[in-house]
Amino acid sequence: MKTLLKKTLRAIGVTAFATCLHISPAGATAFNDPSARGAGGGGDIIAVEPEIEGGSVSIGATAQVVVLFRNDSGRPITTGAIQLYPSSTVSGSVSLNQCSQEELPAGAVCAVAVSVKGLQSGPWRVEMLMRHSGRARLVTATLSGQVDAGEGASEKFISDVEAIPSEIDFGSLESAQPIIKGVVLRNVTSESIDINAVYVEAADRAGYSLRTDCSQLTPGQACIVILTWSPILKGQATGVLLIDHTGPTTVASVNLNGKYEPKDTSEAKVFPEAVPGKGLLVGSQSEVDFGSDIATTSAITVSLVNVGDAPLKIKDIRLGSGDGGISISKKGCVADLILDPVEACPLTLTWSPVREGDILDDVQILHDGARGILVLPVKGSAATIISQDTKAIRIAEGSGTATLASGDSSVASDVVVVRDDNIDPASVLDGFVVTSHAPTRAIISGPGGSRIVFNGEDVVIGGFVWKVNIRASGVEFRSKDEKVLLLFDRSLSSVNRTSSQSGSSGGTSGATSASASTNSQ
Repeated sequence: MKTLLKKTLRAIGVTAFATCLHISPAGATAFNDPSARGAGGGGDIIAVEPEIEGGSVSIGATAQVVVLFRNDSGRPITTGAIQLYPSSTVSGSVSLNQCSQEELPAGAVCAVAVSVKGLQSGPWRVEMLMRHSGRARLVTATLSGQVDAGEGASEKFISDVEAIPSEIDFGSLESAQPIIKGVVLRNVTSESIDINAVYVEAADRAGYSLRTDCSQLTPGQACIVILTWSPILKGQATGVLLIDHTGPTTVASVNLNGKYEPKDTSEAKVFPEAVPGKGLLVGSQSEVDFGSDIATTSAITVSLVNVGDAPLKIKDIRLGSGDGGISISKKGCVADLILDPVEACPLTLTWSPVREGDILDDVQILHDGARGILVLPVKGSAATIISQDTKAIRIAEGSGTATLASGDSSVASDVVVVRDDNIDPASVLDGFVVTSHAPTRAIISGPGGSRIVFNGEDVVIGGFVWKVNIRASGVEFRSKDEKVLLLFDRSLSSVNRTSSQSGSSGGTSGATSASASTNSQ
């Protein structure tokens, strides 16, 4: 009996002790690892430091802040997406995430690095949220600090796309030549950024334009924007270059400024300035001055030089007036002549005054170089009229035949009368006028006096043989390829003078008499 009672009490004590220890059916004991007690759902992943002091960040600078997480549960945990919520004074991005590389074993620690860039001075704060497969599903951490402003940068705003330079001043211009400058755009974040648009906001006639191929920037990558300013209106020209992107700040800007102040219009110089890639024609003299009291035929030669860096073609050489007795030589500088750089040609002007007094003319040289034309003034003063018929002429034997005016027995009919090739044949008729006109003959008056010319006959004037053709409007002179028509001014004829002086009763008879007198020449 006593033995049975002892066994019963012993069994009751063992049961009570086991109840106090909460021994599970699986055989777990109170001496197991405490971390294993959460294996059925207790414990979680936590931030080692829930609140981290990130320190000071300068405006435009980037600081790296590391956040540590530990798995306090009894099983591996998988982490998910991380979201950052920065204050307006900074921008934040995840630069390194070790927690996402693999499952975090029980009791293990992983690190997440956050890039914090200072945008504006003042306190900064970044809230971090990370998802995971633990019971709480979410873990948080707080980063904070201070953004320091540099000297003069209290109101400076820094974008995720850095613009270098941050402002462009085209300066003050005096000419309308376009100015080209470049702006470098660089991604200063740790994430790729897409450039949505690049454009200039300015007045319609500010004169700004751009060219770029910026589309996407990887971390640290840069691209360039080419800006061109072509001044249109006088005065200040301002604008803003705007860059729309996918970074946290979404926009970057560059201020544009320029001022167009053209010079006051001044008199054009005789010789222009050199232009790259163009020929430039200049003369050895800025004007041709024959001097005063000229009583004989005079000639002056001017050297025309191409001082540009490209070949130059002379298109034409002509006089402004052409009736003062000035002749341009047909040798040396002539039409269609091409002058290479530093090459020159002679331009000879010969003057035989056809009237007394001063002469004011100019010679115009048209070319395809800079400015396209060179004008040289021609001046001189004649003391007397010079007849070119009084000069000696050169007679050369040739196959051609010259039929001279009747009465000229000094020249044989089987020779050619030749004048110096440097003389323009048309210039020898300067100063001649038709004083009387009939169907078969006319009287012309010039520096050498008056003479009668007959239709269809040859006459020597100024050392050139001219074929005479009496026309209704005047007298035509032809020498080889040269043709000159001297017009007859009928307002000076005796017909009109008689008609204007006669009365109504005698007008008809007076006009008939004057007409007969003219036709009888």
